[in-house]
Amino acid sequence: MNAEQKRLKDSSWRKWGPYLSERQWGTVREDYSEHGNAWDYFTHDHARSRVYRWGEDGIAGISDDLQRICFTVTLWNGKDPILKERLFGLTGNEGNHGEDVKELYYYLDNTPSHSYMKHLYKYPQAEFPYSDLVNVNRNRSKFEKEFELLDTGLFNDGKYFDVFTEYAKNNEEDLCIRITIHNRGAEAAYVAALPTLWLRNLWSFGLIDEVPSIKAQGTSGQEVKITHSHTGDYYFYFEKPAHALFTENETNTERLYGTPNKSPYVKDAFHTAVQQRSFEWLEEKKEGTKFAPMYEFNIAAHSSVTIKLRLSKEQLLNPLDKNFDELFATRINEADEFYNDVAKATDKDLRNIQRQAFAGMLWSKQYFNIDIPKWLNGDKGQIAPPESRKTGRNHQWHSLNNEDIISMPDKWEYPWYAAWDLAFHCVPISMIDPDFAKSQLILFLRE
Repeated sequence: MNAEQKRLKDSSWRKWGPYLSERQWGTVREDYSEHGNAWDYFTHDHARSRVYRWGEDGIAGISDDLQRICFTVTLWNGKDPILKERLFGLTGNEGNHGEDVKELYYYLDNTPSHSYMKHLYKYPQAEFPYSDLVNVNRNRSKFEKEFELLDTGLFNDGKYFDVFTEYAKNNEEDLCIRITIHNRGAEAAYVAALPTLWLRNLWSFGLIDEVPSIKAQGTSGQEVKITHSHTGDYYFYFEKPAHALFTENETNTERLYGTPNKSPYVKDAFHTAVQQRSFEWLEEKKEGTKFAPMYEFNIAAHSSVTIKLRLSKEQLLNPLDKNFDELFATRINEADEFYNDVAKATDKDLRNIQRQAFAGMLWSKQYFNIDIPKWLNGDKGQIAPPESRKTGRNHQWHSLNNEDIISMPDKWEYPWYAAWDLAFHCVPISMIDPDFAKSQLILFLRE
C-alpha cells in the first residue's frame, strides 16, 4: 500500500481541498430577484463588492469542507480596471452558446486526499478584454463561432503569465502553498500577486454569533492568526510582502446601492487601494475578515518568480524553510507512485492524459450549501425575498437542505450538482477513491 492509499483510510485528510467554487455570482443560490433572473441580479461586476450568502468563489482556490476559511490567488497586471479575483464569463444573452467562461485555466494534478494539487491559470499582460468579449459575442448569431479569449490576440508572442498554484499538505491541517509566475514574453513585464485569505460571512445572516478574525501576529510582518469559533485557530505564514492588507468581507453598499458604508473597509477595498496606489489606510488596519500580502514583480523575459505561503493549525518557528520545498518533492513523488499503480497504459502521453483527467474530476469537487426554506423565506435581519419566489423556482423543495462536498460536472458552468452526471463521475472516481464515490451515491440515494 503506497502513501496516498494509506491517507485515503483517514477521512480527515479530505478536510481541506479544492472546494471553492469558480463562480458563485450569477447562480440560483445567490438569486433573490423578483423574476428569478440570477444572471441579471448578481453579476460579475457586483461579485467583487457584494457578500455572498451560500458560498464563495476564486481562482485555484481551496477551503475547508464547511467553507469557513477560504484562500485563492488574486492577480493584477497593472492595466486591468479590477483585480483578477475570479473567473469571468458570459450570460445566455451575451453569448451564442449560453453560459460560457472566457478564461484559460487547467487542472494539472491532484490526489484523492488532496495531499498534492497543481493548477495553471493563464493571465494576459495586456488589459483583460471584458467589454470586447461581451460586445462581440452579443452581436454574433448562433451560426457564427464564439469570440474567445484567444481570438483577441492578447496571447500572441507569449505576452502572458503562466501562474502555477501548487498545494502540498504536511498533514491534514497544515498546507504549504507555492505560487510560481512565469513571464512567457520576450520583454520584462509587471505583475502584482495578492494571495488572498478570507472568512466566509456567516455573521450577517445570523448563522454565527461571534465575528471571526484574521489578525497580524508577531513582529516579523509575515504571519497572521485566524480566530474562528467553528474551526479553531489557524496561522497563515508568508514571505515578506510589499504591503500587508486587511479589510472586511462586507458589502460595499455605497457602490452598489448608494447607501453609505459603515466603514471604508469593505469587500472590494483591495481593488480601490491597488488602482489608486493608496495602501496606507489599509496597512494601518491590523485585523479583519479578509487579508492579502501583496507582492509586486517586474519579471524578466522568459523568467519566473515564486511565492511561498503556509496555512496551518500549528504555530511554526520556520514555516518556509528547506523542509517546505522538500515536502513538495515528497508529495509529488507520492502522487507519481499512486498514479503509476492506477494507470494500465504504457504510453507516457496516454498516462498523462488519464492523470490530468483524474485531476479534473478531483478539482471539480465543490462545497455546496443551500437550505431551501431559508432561501425561500429569507434570513432573520435581512430584507425579505419577493413574494413571487414562493411560487417560482424550487418552491416545492421544502425538505431540501444541503451542506456537503459534491462532485460537480464543472465548477464554473455548473455551479450546482446534477445527479445524472454525478452517477457517471463515480465510475472514474471509483478507480482512485472508491470510498468517496460510494459516499456520493449514498448521499443522493439514501433518503
